[in-house]
Amino acid sequence: MSHPSDPNAPRFTVRGPAAPLVGDATVPGDKSIGHRAVLFSAIANGRARVTGLSGGEDNRRTIGAFAALGVPMTDDGPGALVVDGVGLDGLRAAAGAIDCGNSGTTMRLLAGLLAGQPFASKLDGDPYLVLRPMRRVAEPLRQMGGRVEGRPGEAIGKKAGEIYPPLDVGGLGAGVRLRGADLQSKVASAQVKSAVILAALGADGPTTVREPARSRDHTERMLLAMGAPLVIDPAADGLAVTVDPRGWDRRLAPKDFVVPGDLSSSAFLVGAALLVPGSRLVVRGVGVNPTRTGFLDAVRAMAGEGAITLENAREIGGEPVADIVVKHAPLRGITIAGELAVRAIDELPLLGALAAHAEGETHVSDAEELRVKESDRVAATVALIRALGGDADERPDGFVVRGRPGALRPGTVASHGDHRIAMAGAVCALAISGETTVLDVANVATSFPQFAPTLARLGAPLG
Repeated sequence: MSHPSDPNAPRFTVRGPAAPLVGDATVPGDKSIGHRAVLFSAIANGRARVTGLSGGEDNRRTIGAFAALGVPMTDDGPGALVVDGVGLDGLRAAAGAIDCGNSGTTMRLLAGLLAGQPFASKLDGDPYLVLRPMRRVAEPLRQMGGRVEGRPGEAIGKKAGEIYPPLDVGGLGAGVRLRGADLQSKVASAQVKSAVILAALGADGPTTVREPARSRDHTERMLLAMGAPLVIDPAADGLAVTVDPRGWDRRLAPKDFVVPGDLSSSAFLVGAALLVPGSRLVVRGVGVNPTRTGFLDAVRAMAGEGAITLENAREIGGEPVADIVVKHAPLRGITIAGELAVRAIDELPLLGALAAHAEGETHVSDAEELRVKESDRVAATVALIRALGGDADERPDGFVVRGRPGALRPGTVASHGDHRIAMAGAVCALAISGETTVLDVANVATSFPQFAPTLARLGAPLG
């Protein structure tokens, strides 16, 4: 993996085995929904209040981007933001490059929103983000007549034909509209789908985006609630979304958003409780959108139905929410493929770490997306498991883990600056006797700044 690493960066020290994790916990607001709540409020026509924002660095990058684009925003208490939306045509050119930090969602969604704007924008990021491929979002936007340009892979020793940040987007000139198009996405990606939908709001005709598998649908739920001209084809099982702006007044109604707890963050607490004997934990107020719950389905298969239950189910802002109750259970290997892999894509490194403690083999496939996340998460997950004495191998579209319960040993895990690899390594080490070090964990702040303090409060301190 060619991702940068800082040997002096913050690290976790895990001394296992941990004491049982017992009690209640909360997690930061859902990062994916938080990005969208800020973005959609910024292009709505009027004032909206967003509450439950994570406080993580990624969501702050989206907030900063829209401040740079001329959208008035005011902090309104912890995790709360008042946004005075300027409408689809009210954004203004930023004074300089927009720094997306480590947030691929910020960059890709902004690319869709800004590709057809009359003014030009530059989207930049940290040393990790600028190594993430962007052709998957650039191609459909270009087919619509949008401008998206980046560094060619050949120029930086990366994949030929690919493009990488910084991205130069928009600048089409006054009065130029994007073209409607019928687009078939090569990957099931909510970021790509959302970028196309945002671009299509300003197109001259209908645009349809089709996916090979169903990705998370927060964009569709939220924009429909704001009056956007979206149609989800019922005959396509959610795989095709059409935006038809003809006859639409180009106005999105402002809506107050309450962001539920992040399932991806809660997964690390759930995983820790499953691994550590004697644990029983309740994670309160977590979003359980069915396009996101692949992790819960996978761990139920690994641990048995009784290990994971949902209580106090309700709906907040159009999103299903529940409390997750988890208790320790022995794990067994499973197969994760197809739509399950898509719905658990962000949690697959954690599932790999859990599989290292399970009886039998776990096979993960249909997960090519892992190769182009904050790190190459296929390679990073396999390296994590091997660093702790586990047995795992890469596959082109996933990995295989041969579980060794009770036989793992402490070691040093390289996170490659990837927050999910860092947290997966720490969770895996909680059930190992001895001291494990997880390197380069600063980016945990992008999604779960209170990860270590939360575990410490529950009885599993990280040094």
